[in-house]
Parts: sequence; C-alpha cells; structure tokens
Amino acid sequence: MKNLLYKEFRLAIHPLFYLILLCGALLLIPKWIFFLALMYFFFIALPNIFSMGKSDNDIVFSVMLPVRKRDVVKSRILSIVIIELAQLLVAAICAVLNRALYHTENYLLDPNFAFFGFAFIMYAVFNIVFFPMFYKTAYKIGAPTIFANVAAILFATGVEFGVLYIPALRVLDGMGHIGAQLWVLALGIVLFVLLNIVAYKISARRFERIDL
Repeated sequence: MKNLLYKEFRLAIHPLFYLILLCGALLLIPKWIFFLALMYFFFIALPNIFSMGKSDNDIVFSVMLPVRKRDVVKSRILSIVIIELAQLLVAAICAVLNRALYHTENYLLDPNFAFFGFAFIMYAVFNIVFFPMFYKTAYKIGAPTIFANVAAILFATGVEFGVLYIPALRVLDGMGHIGAQLWVLALGIVLFVLLNIVAYKISARRFERIDL
C-alpha cells in the first residue's frame, strides 16, 4: 500500500493539482460563501486527476502490478482523502486568520468548528457518490462527477439555508456556542471516516467485477 500511494502522488497526480490547496486561502475573503472555497477541489482538481489517469491508462497499468485490485482502489481513494484533509488544514489556518483580521461575523455560516464539521460531511457525501459510481466502470468520469457535485452542492446549500432560517440551528453560526459546534465537528469527522470506508468497500467490490 505504501508503494501504491507513492505511485499515486508521484506519477498519477500531477504536481500542479496540489496548487488547488491554495483555494483554502479564499476563507480570508470577508462576507463570502466559504463552502465554495472547498468545492474547487472537486470542481477542478479531482475530475482532471481522473481524466489524466484515463488518458494515461493508469488503471490498466496499476492492475498489471503484483497487487490486488482492491488495493488499487484503496490507494486512489486514500490519496484523494489525504488531499481533502490537506485542503481542510489550509482552510482551517485561513479561518483563524480571518477571525483575527476582521472580528466580524459572516452573513452566511462563519468559518467555525461547525463549518468544518459540515465540510467533512460535504467531502464524504461527494466521495460516497463519486467513487462507487466511477468504479462501476473504472472508465466513465462525467456522470459520477456531475452527480457527486450536485450532491455536495445540495448538502452545502441545505446547511447554509438551514442555519440561516431555522432558529434552532443558529447556535451553529457565529463564534459562540462552542459546545454545540464541537459536537458537529466530531460528528463530521466520524461520518467522514465511516462514509469513506463504505465508499471504498462498494468501489472495491464493483472494481473486482470488471474485466479489464
């Protein structure tokens, strides 16, 4: 697995795609839609990573190695999850700087603990839609990308409007009510782990059925 991950980061993922992590700096913009900063990863980087892999026959090359097909799936999902975590880390640093610079609340959800809990869930929603759909064929990228993007956007939109218009959820906005926000963060991390495990298991089972 270590060698497969090394292959992913050195051969399969072009170094330019790591620049997408800088989109986390968009959290420094005051009064902005902060979920959008995290969405650029699956708007731009992820579909291009898979498109380049398709054009380079990366999957065919990988399955020719002396490894299990499910390990090929695991290494790809792990590499994407690692980049997502790096994106969240950059965004968290910029969220702290945002608060230090402006000392004002955002019209929409503030970049607080609850925001990052929902961000974990948003990435998990994208992954559990995209990966099983992609590894059903290990070839078609368009439909999985569209459906996963729609699912993630609907989730983020629902969170924003829910916090904005449902009084019971307003404790998740602002910089107060730390206890409730930490619960959302913890829930988000747990769901991120569990849904990615489910995405891997479904994807691996579907990929093993494909005759490449």
